[in-house]
Amino acid sequence: MNLRRISAVSRKEFLHVLRDPRSLALGILMPLIMLFLFGYALTLDVDRVPTAIWDQSNTPESRELISHFHGSRYFSINLHLSSYSELERAIDRRDALIAVVIPPDFTSHFVSGKNSVLQVVLDGSDPSTATIALGYAEAVVMTWSRQISIKAVQKMYPEQVRVAVPLEIRPRILYNTDLVSRNFIFPGLIPVIMMIVAALLTSLSIAREWETGTMEQIITMPVSSLELITGKLAPYLCIGVIDLILSVGIGYFVFSVPLKGSLLLLSALSLLFLLGALSVGILISIIAKSQLLASQLALLVTVLPAFLLSGFIFPLDNMPAPIQAVSHIVVARYFVSILRGIYLKDVGLEVLWPYALFLAGFTLLILAAAVLKFKKKLE
Repeated sequence: MNLRRISAVSRKEFLHVLRDPRSLALGILMPLIMLFLFGYALTLDVDRVPTAIWDQSNTPESRELISHFHGSRYFSINLHLSSYSELERAIDRRDALIAVVIPPDFTSHFVSGKNSVLQVVLDGSDPSTATIALGYAEAVVMTWSRQISIKAVQKMYPEQVRVAVPLEIRPRILYNTDLVSRNFIFPGLIPVIMMIVAALLTSLSIAREWETGTMEQIITMPVSSLELITGKLAPYLCIGVIDLILSVGIGYFVFSVPLKGSLLLLSALSLLFLLGALSVGILISIIAKSQLLASQLALLVTVLPAFLLSGFIFPLDNMPAPIQAVSHIVVARYFVSILRGIYLKDVGLEVLWPYALFLAGFTLLILAAAVLKFKKKLE
């Protein structure tokens, strides 16, 4: 490889990128927009759930139970109902996602020692939120019921100062101690952004040469296939590094996403992933001589799997077995695991080396395939 020839190709590609505002917008503005859009809009936290109350008992006990829902940050009581028709209208209009119905005999059953039944009506059109909200409601009711039971025992046996609880759970949450979904989502967002920039930008580079008729001039140059591909990768690698710096900086300073691991290890493995993603775009550009076809192939082959099959948002364990098998060839899956391990757990290569080895093998394989395919095209 001749560095002078590589730098000449790189200079030409740099000039083309600088003179094309669309490439700069795609490479810089789109990642910024995605960072802020996903950072602010996308959340898996379920809190302040719109809640409606229908208190048919209207007793001190029922009001005490309602106060527990008021005191929880997971519920926002904004409606007090008086009939089932109002309840149905509130859920139909999405004024409430959950409704708590307290029956008229709520307190009398407590006084007589019978079990009292509380009805919780949920909006099943959003099953994920409904399931989580139901769990929160059960926790609130069980906490209140336990307090009532303890008070009743202490009233019957005043000499017993403290009622022993047979089993008590004391949870200890590691890493993301506040269970903030943004800390989980943001590290997974970086591979998606880098894959978009790498695949879409480089997928147009060689296809553009065929469409504009400049490929014949490049063929006559004394440049090997590897030198040409390396030179074309250089400017997009720089754009990818800028996007990586912006992503890490915005995550830390704007969204307060903690980076517990090594920044050096993060940078090294990110460059390895970025080089592999750029090579995928180059390979697509070599296969498809049309820029339109190349961009569509890049979207289909890289961006969609990065969104759907990397574990970025959707848990892979919940997917069917064939889909899980396909996800093992999605390189973004391994990079998402790397970033979450570095960001949240402060793990090093002693844990991440299988993922790093896969990234290195993937990069070498795709780069070699691009060089061989381009050489065959020229022949």
